[in-house]
Amino acid sequence: MRAGLVLLCMAYALSQFFRAVLAVLGGVLQRDLGAGPADLALASGLWFLTFAVMQLPIGLALDRIGPRLTSAVLLAIGGGGGALVFALATGPAHVNIAMGLIGVGCSPVLMASYYIFARQFPPAQFATLAALMLGIGSLGNLVASYPMALAAEVLGWRVSMLGMACISAAVAAGIALLVKDPERVTTGERGSVLDLLKMRALWPIFPLMFIAYAPAGAIRGLWIGPYLSDVFQLETGQVGQASMVMGVAMIAGALIYGPLDRLFGTQKWVCLIGNLCCGIATLTLAVMIGRGVGLSITLCALIGLFGSSFPMVVAHARGFMPTHLVGRGVTLLNLFGIGGVGVVQFGSGPLHAAATAAGGVQAGYATLFTFFGIIVILGCALYLFSRDSNR
Repeated sequence: MRAGLVLLCMAYALSQFFRAVLAVLGGVLQRDLGAGPADLALASGLWFLTFAVMQLPIGLALDRIGPRLTSAVLLAIGGGGGALVFALATGPAHVNIAMGLIGVGCSPVLMASYYIFARQFPPAQFATLAALMLGIGSLGNLVASYPMALAAEVLGWRVSMLGMACISAAVAAGIALLVKDPERVTTGERGSVLDLLKMRALWPIFPLMFIAYAPAGAIRGLWIGPYLSDVFQLETGQVGQASMVMGVAMIAGALIYGPLDRLFGTQKWVCLIGNLCCGIATLTLAVMIGRGVGLSITLCALIGLFGSSFPMVVAHARGFMPTHLVGRGVTLLNLFGIGGVGVVQFGSGPLHAAATAAGGVQAGYATLFTFFGIIVILGCALYLFSRDSNR
């Protein structure tokens, strides 16, 4: 199982890479394919949307089929195939198709790991293990920053994406060989997602899950690149370095969040305070547009640090889920978390374009980041009505 978890961690690193790579490749894709910020926002949104839509069938597959085949088959077809389509793209539409396929391929890997943690480890360890998987796997986020920018300049973005297609296929084969499925739950209870949606303890958690990852995911996944390029005229390599700083902060945030529930004896207040800090940092970035590249990168890093509460929010909700619904439960939470980024990313392109047309470049980004900050604060307000879980 250790070798299998290593392969799943590698697969999650690929997921982090693919969701963040457009922020670095924006300039070359616009030059070679005519893909502007609105096109890339659509492509990024499609990754998150297809990823989110897949969560419900994946939850059922985890409970019925197991994490091994669910992850291996989808990663090979969607991840490897989508990266190949990306490498051969001749226009923005091909990038959209590629990102949608890659979203399908990446959709099961983190939840497969969480399913194994929930089934085979003590509940008190779930948040720490989930954060550790998220933190280590987020190294893929770093690869999608300066290393990818360098590879695109030296090898070309097409060759680089072709290499990622081969790596995806190889990791999928490793998962098929080395991951071991947990024993099947033998209770007579079957249940469904509807049973989870009826649980009132989960209702205040869903809104925060929907928006908690949205600012960090949207900014690191796309907007940090156009923002630094448009406002400060940074080149691809410099954008890659800035993206790496934010990526490191996101890894640190995931690892820091992990043990905090056991340290402070609460999951609710760790999530609430952390996400309030994320909202404040995002609103500060909106107010400080154009005030200095160092300040902007620092604020993006703080958004990444505090916006990495994903595993802690999942752990909070996990405490209310029955064992026979764990697979569907964690994927339902993932649907909210990733779906929120997709919805926000879809809206971010038109919002940015309209605000830019009305008030100029800096007004466009100020409006965008204000929107990100406000939705986090609203999610925190609803989350106040949740009750703690320390299972």
